[in-house]
Amino acid sequence: MRHALARHPQLAALLAGLLSSTGFAPLDLWPVTLVSLAALILLIEQAPDRRAAFLRGWLFGLGHFTLGLNWIAHAFTFQDSMPHWFGYGAVALLSLYLAMFPGLATLGTWWLTVRSSPFRGRGTAGEASGGGVSPHREGDTPATSPASILLFATLWLATEYLRATLFTGFAWNPLGVIWLPTGVAIAATLIGTYGLGALAILAAGSLRLALDRRWRPTASIIAPLCMLAIWGFLSTAPVTPLGAPRVRVVQPNIGQDQKYSPENEVANFRKLATLSGQPRPAPRLIFWPEAAIPAYLDMEPAWRARLASLLGPGDLLMTGADKVYFKPVEHNGVVTDKLAGANNSVWIVTPQATLLGRYDKAHLVPYGEYLPLRSILEPIGLSRLVPGDADFWPGSGPKTLPLPATIGRPVIGMGVQICYEIIFSGKIVDRANRPAFLFNPSNDAWFGSWGPVQHLAQARLRALEEGLPIIRSTPTGVSAIIDARGQILRSIGHNRAGFLDSGLPLPLSPTLFARLGNWAAFAFMLLLIGGAIAMRRCKS
Repeated sequence: MRHALARHPQLAALLAGLLSSTGFAPLDLWPVTLVSLAALILLIEQAPDRRAAFLRGWLFGLGHFTLGLNWIAHAFTFQDSMPHWFGYGAVALLSLYLAMFPGLATLGTWWLTVRSSPFRGRGTAGEASGGGVSPHREGDTPATSPASILLFATLWLATEYLRATLFTGFAWNPLGVIWLPTGVAIAATLIGTYGLGALAILAAGSLRLALDRRWRPTASIIAPLCMLAIWGFLSTAPVTPLGAPRVRVVQPNIGQDQKYSPENEVANFRKLATLSGQPRPAPRLIFWPEAAIPAYLDMEPAWRARLASLLGPGDLLMTGADKVYFKPVEHNGVVTDKLAGANNSVWIVTPQATLLGRYDKAHLVPYGEYLPLRSILEPIGLSRLVPGDADFWPGSGPKTLPLPATIGRPVIGMGVQICYEIIFSGKIVDRANRPAFLFNPSNDAWFGSWGPVQHLAQARLRALEEGLPIIRSTPTGVSAIIDARGQILRSIGHNRAGFLDSGLPLPLSPTLFARLGNWAAFAFMLLLIGGAIAMRRCKS
C-alpha cells in the first residue's frame, strides 16, 4: 500500500477523498472512510515538502466534497433564471474552496511532524541541525508517531470548525457524522460533532499504526473507541410515556416543481389538510413543513381562519410561511408599496385563528435565500435559488417558543431550527431557556436523493449532542421523530406522502455538550495537544 501511494500520490489523494465520502448517508460505508483517511496519513508522511503536503490534503478534500455534495447540482434544475448545467459548476467551485480546509490540516501536520520540529517522531526526515527542513525523497516514509496522529486529529478538528464558521460557514457533512451507525456517536454528548471528527482521525491513525504492527499504540486508541461503542449501544432515551402530548407530523409529498404553482395551490392545501387528520378529544401538536403555505399569515385573516378550521380545541399548528416587509416607493407622483424583504418563518396558529408566536430563520443560505453582492452578480445573470426578487432577512437567532397548557398537555418549550440551520453544531438552542424539543421544518425537495438523508443524519447528531428530541417535517422527505439519543423512532421515506402520529419523546438532562457548547470540543483539542507533547517528552 505504501509503495502504491508513493507512485501516484496526487491521484491516490483524489481517489482516497472520493472513497472517504461513501461513509456518509446514504451509503454509510464508514470503514471505507477510515481506511481512506489512513491512506491520507501515509500520503502526508511521504510528502517531500510543504507544497506537496498541502496539495495532497487539498486533492483529498476535492474528491471528498465533490462526491458528498453532488446533490447541490439538483437544486439548480428548479431555477429557470440560471442555466441548469451551472449546478455542476457550483458543486465544483464549492468543493475547490472547501478542499482548502483538509489541505490546511495536512500542511499543519506535515509542518509539525515531518519537518524538523519538537513534535517529530524518531525516524522522521528533517533531522538536520539548526531547525531547517531536510526534504526526504518521495517514498522514503518516516515512521508515524502516535503524537503526530494526535496532532492531525487536533488540526482536523480546528479546520472543520473553521469551515463551519468562516464566511457564514458551511458545516454540511462533518466527518463525525460517519459514526452514527455505530455506538461511538455517543461521544457527541461530551465533545460534540467536531470532537467526533477528531475521533475518526484517531481511528484512522490506529489503522496506520497497525500497518507497521505497532500494536501497543494501536490498542491505546482502539480500546477507548470500543468502550464508547459499548456505552453508545447500551445508552437509550427514556420511553415515551402513554400520556405524552400527541404530535402529528405531515409530509404532503409536494415537489419543488409543484410548490410555487398557483394552479396547484388548492390541491396542495387539500393534501396538507387531509394528512393533518380530524380533531380528536386529546389536543394535538401538528407540524407542517418549511414554507408549507403561500400566505402572509399576519396580513391575511382569511388564511388564518382556513387553518384554524382544521384544529380541534387545544390543538396547535406549527407551519412554515413567510413574513414580508414592504417599503413605500414613489413613481410619477404615485406612492406604492414595494416588497423590501422577508423572513423565512414558522408560525404557531391556534384554533381561534390567532398567531401565538413566530420564529424567523437566522442562518440563511447564501445564494439560496439571499444573493451576496447582488448589485454585481444580478446584472451578469445570477440569482438566488428560491424564487423571488427580494432577499430574505435573518432573524435574531435561537429562541424558545412557549406552547401553552391545555387539558392533557402542560406548558412546553419549543425550539425551532429551519432547514439548513440544524447543521450548525452548538448554535441551535437558546441555552438560557432550554426547550423540551426542537422543531426542524425543512424543504429538502431541492436536494435530490443524497441530500435529504444527509440532512436527516445531521439532525440526529444535534439531538444526540443536546439531549433533545427533534421533530422534522418536510414536503418530500425525510420527515421523522427523533429521540434524545438521536435514534429515529418513526419516519416517512423520500418521495412519499404520509403522516406520523405519536407521543412527544421526552428530553434528557442537559449533556456536557449542551452545557458547554463547542468549548467542549476545544477542551478536547487541548487534551490532544497535551497528549502529543507528553508523548514527545517521554521519547526524548
